[in-house]
Amino acid sequence: MNRLIHIVVAASFALVAVSFATVPAFGADRAKRKKASVADRSEIRTEPGKKFVYKQSAGTPQELEVYFPKGWSPSSAKVPGVLLFHGGGWTGGSLDQFRHACSYLASRGLVAATANYRMLPKSGREKLPAGESYKRVCVTDAKTAIRWMKQHADELGVDPKRIITGGGSAGGHVSVLATTNPGLNDPADPKEFDTTVAAYLLFNPAFTAADSADAEIDVLKHLKAGFLPAILFFGTKDDTWKPGSDTALQRLKSLGNTTTELWLAEGQAHGFFNRSPWQDVTLAAADRFLVERGFLKGDCTLAPPPSGEKLVKAP
Repeated sequence: MNRLIHIVVAASFALVAVSFATVPAFGADRAKRKKASVADRSEIRTEPGKKFVYKQSAGTPQELEVYFPKGWSPSSAKVPGVLLFHGGGWTGGSLDQFRHACSYLASRGLVAATANYRMLPKSGREKLPAGESYKRVCVTDAKTAIRWMKQHADELGVDPKRIITGGGSAGGHVSVLATTNPGLNDPADPKEFDTTVAAYLLFNPAFTAADSADAEIDVLKHLKAGFLPAILFFGTKDDTWKPGSDTALQRLKSLGNTTTELWLAEGQAHGFFNRSPWQDVTLAAADRFLVERGFLKGDCTLAPPPSGEKLVKAP
């Protein structure tokens, strides 16, 4: 009997050992997923803003979160608004990415919002007709979000003629197409509200030559000399996405446009603006950009990083 007990106990310990031996594999898998998504998540955690559902898209509610200035009242003088779209490769991402930015911009006097948008699952992407990009649905919802903000300008206390838009990576791409491409509209959107905006905040926007396969989502097809004031941020080591924006900026320059600025973070890769200290460094530059164009007043309230990181303006 004692021998049988010893065998059972030994077998149990062996099973436990095998179980623990498998944990690193699962941990490594989680680490890979975390690494893949970290470029589109904010390092600074911020409480969500006031939630609104701006549409039902394919049966799924699409939301905005809105942050209001201190002492805000819809009956007060209307202020500029800003609407930022998260990144995530047109297939992922969350509102968390721009909560910190929206909270800060609201503290400076803007009504600041961040919105999600429809993204097709793999099964949906596989059913698309040849030549039709899965990015189209993202742009359509972004257009609805801009129209919603204009439609509700009175209750939000926003000047509908002074709305700034932008976003990070895929969100930057989506924001530009939503405001420059006359197509890809949702037939259910109120036609009396357009998607024109006053300026852009673009955090390593994901423009690429590969989009030329579908003109509806190709930024280069929709750029004009009158492109509105824009500030772009890139890391010098963002080898995947920076070339697309370089091409777009060259196109704008050839058209005679002089309203765009490119600021570079030396040695940084894609998504650098989500991490400290670059998150506040880019926000401070965006603040100065908005002050220079009359959307904000006063001085930036973000302190420079003690470690001395700085952006360099591209010629």
